[in-house]
Amino acid sequence: MNYNIQVTSWEKDKSALSKIRQKVFIEEQNVPEELEWDDDDKNCVHVLVTHNNTPIATGRIKMDGHIGRIAVLKNYRDKGIGSAVLKALIDVSKTLKIKSIYLHAQIGAISFYEKHGFKISSEEFMDAGIPHKTMKMDL
Repeated sequence: MNYNIQVTSWEKDKSALSKIRQKVFIEEQNVPEELEWDDDDKNCVHVLVTHNNTPIATGRIKMDGHIGRIAVLKNYRDKGIGSAVLKALIDVSKTLKIKSIYLHAQIGAISFYEKHGFKISSEEFMDAGIPHKTMKMDL
């Protein structure tokens, strides 16, 4: 599958980024809207993936190295797109000279992050009603 991946900002691509997250987190995973949207978006570096100009995946990184909001639309999963988003965010981290990155992984996604070099660094906790563990990776 051909797709385009770009580093972007909330200001530039808010509409596309928010539509993906709305579908994945709010509609599919029942995350309350008030927990999904925060003031951090405007200060993060975002990644946007498109296929035939259709937005299909996103993720973000905060300046403290916190990767989050990785979302791939259902019809595009299991095609390596999530890995491409994560790799792009890791590359952004290196460009920004961030030495250590971390994320809050949903329990079902832990093996995905382990394949990319992340290690579990916390006990299980609940976030938006979904069990997670913190995972870290030094760069």
